[in-house]
Amino acid sequence: MPERVETTSPDGVDFGWVMQTTFVVTILVGAPIVALLSIGTELPTWGARAEFAIRVGAVVWLLVALSVFAYAKRTQE
Repeated sequence: MPERVETTSPDGVDFGWVMQTTFVVTILVGAPIVALLSIGTELPTWGARAEFAIRVGAVVWLLVALSVFAYAKRTQE
């Protein structure tokens, strides 16, 4: 039987979980938000579209990251 490669027992907040959850939730929540907000915005070039997505996505990412961290901090054992 092969030995286990690695196990962790984090003290406090599990930052790996926070990063992975932030990544997934940001995509799931951020993509629809960017799409909805872009409907009423004039975006004539691909550069303008990318810049808009980055600006909105950064705000969504920050809010999600802070929320996930707060949740992890509150529910830690």
